[in-house]
Amino acid sequence: MTWVAWRQARAQTAAALAAVAALAAAAVAAGRGDSTLRLWLSVLVVVIPGLLGVFWGAPLVAGELESGSFRLAWTQDVSRIRWLALRLAVAGLAAMAVAGLASWLVTWWAGPLDRAGMNQFGSFDSRDIVPVGYAAFAFALGVLLGTLLRKTVPAMAVTLLAFTGIRLTFRLLARPQLLPSVSRALALNPATTGYGSSGFLPLAPPAALQPAAPDLPNAWITSIAVVNGKGQGLTATELASACPGIGGRAAGRALGRAGHVPAPQGVVTAMQECVSRLAATYHEVVTYQPAGRYWPLQWCELCAFLAAALLLAGACAWRVGKIG
Repeated sequence: MTWVAWRQARAQTAAALAAVAALAAAAVAAGRGDSTLRLWLSVLVVVIPGLLGVFWGAPLVAGELESGSFRLAWTQDVSRIRWLALRLAVAGLAAMAVAGLASWLVTWWAGPLDRAGMNQFGSFDSRDIVPVGYAAFAFALGVLLGTLLRKTVPAMAVTLLAFTGIRLTFRLLARPQLLPSVSRALALNPATTGYGSSGFLPLAPPAALQPAAPDLPNAWITSIAVVNGKGQGLTATELASACPGIGGRAAGRALGRAGHVPAPQGVVTAMQECVSRLAATYHEVVTYQPAGRYWPLQWCELCAFLAAALLLAGACAWRVGKIG
């Protein structure tokens, strides 16, 4: 049965490994100093796990159910649970190997640029070992959704949407909580504190003071807040009271221009005076993960996604056992 499972997975595995080999040859031929190529290679490593879940995971059981071939496969000497376990093990390990090789290739190729950028967390999702966990999870998710929906194309679509949503949710909400953060209190600097809003519409928060991030090479800054001695944040009402006119027409015109352009001197002076007044009561608090937490976070996230993949595999086995 193991040989049968490998025969069913070997064509797609060989094609994927050949694609990775071709990618490696192209990357080496292009040289290791192209920042644009670095960006696209990183994007590729990010999307590979999702593609494996869509094209390898979703059809694994859904294709059998849709074609009716499961009736033959599940009436042999091998039980349906063992059949599923072997199919999951062979194809799942192949998916993890493909994602791992692609990640290793890009991690090696982009190493000089990554070290020069001093921002290791900026490419966290596409480097080292976490793509292996993403691939295992995406594959198991696709198999489970295919088992539940029993249709290949709908399962592929739902797998892509679900995996993307879960990855984004984990990145925004779970990863910052995997390890305790470190906080640093700094005085507000009138020369480097601005005013505005950061984010994507329509989710961008209201305009507020924007202290510059401190120089923390290779650290992951998760938040920057302006608080008083009691830990209370600076409210819009208090900001407007301390700095009348902030964000007014002159400042709005300066902030609204395309690109990065110098603000009028009057706006700069008013902004610095505003921050100087607030600095008597408020200070900047930076929350971050130090550079040394990179590998612990990699291992924590890998284990989290592998554990989730095992749970999904168990759910697959339970559902297959219920199919009549």
